[in-house]
Amino acid sequence: MNTRKVEVAVLSDLHLATHACKPKKVLKYLKSIHPNILVLNGDIIDSWRFSRNYFPKNHLKVIRQIIKMMEKGTPVYYITGNHDEFLRKFNQTQIGNLKIVNQLVLELGGQKTWIFHGDIFDHIIHQAKWIAKVGAAFYELITVINKMLNRVLLLLGLKEIFIYKGLKKHLLKENFALSKFELALGNSAISQGYEYVICGHTHGPKTKKIEINDKSVQYINCGDWVEHFTAAEYYNNKWHLFYYNETEDETHLYDDLDYPEKKQLYNQLLQELAFSSA
Repeated sequence: MNTRKVEVAVLSDLHLATHACKPKKVLKYLKSIHPNILVLNGDIIDSWRFSRNYFPKNHLKVIRQIIKMMEKGTPVYYITGNHDEFLRKFNQTQIGNLKIVNQLVLELGGQKTWIFHGDIFDHIIHQAKWIAKVGAAFYELITVINKMLNRVLLLLGLKEIFIYKGLKKHLLKENFALSKFELALGNSAISQGYEYVICGHTHGPKTKKIEINDKSVQYINCGDWVEHFTAAEYYNNKWHLFYYNETEDETHLYDDLDYPEKKQLYNQLLQELAFSSA
């Protein structure tokens, strides 16, 4: 497979271990790039919805691919998010080419880029976390229903639909004014002298110039891999927002409903996480 050379690739919100995850798309994207640095920007493994009985083989293949990239010399930064907050106590832990961090600052082309998940500026997460968890549970239910519906549509030769994505588009109108989230991260980034700030968390891919008091910072949201399938990439001395749009046979997307036995699951995980370089 031909791979694209990029200096940095940033992707977030894979939500492995949930029905919402689209592991085949993630895997194809990872195999299509050859980055100098890979940044996993939070909510990679979803501990909120994690179940012992659900970690399909296709999800393990994503982990295996990331490990292969590390074994070939690619530094991987795992930035913690709210759905994988259990890793925050391991901040600055390094195992081979994998480093767990809460934030990352890169200097590229003489400009500083600040990368973090973004939940720190989400007041709902801090003030009413239960609402966020209820929302996550509702999203999981909608996803399961959506999968069953798409299987029927595909059997009928019809195109798949994304219920949750349609609901969000209908309920949330495009707002050109700065949101509280954007205002908070913009203020923080500008005060610290960063030219770029990259987040995930909101699942909405976006690139936007934030201007506050005659100062500005370029905000990039790298999106997600459950609805939009986007990533932030740095090459040719510039940040780009990449949209994955490769068509594939969706009838094969649902074999990830194979539930491995518990012993088999943990044996597989142990094998996948046994870093040869550790």
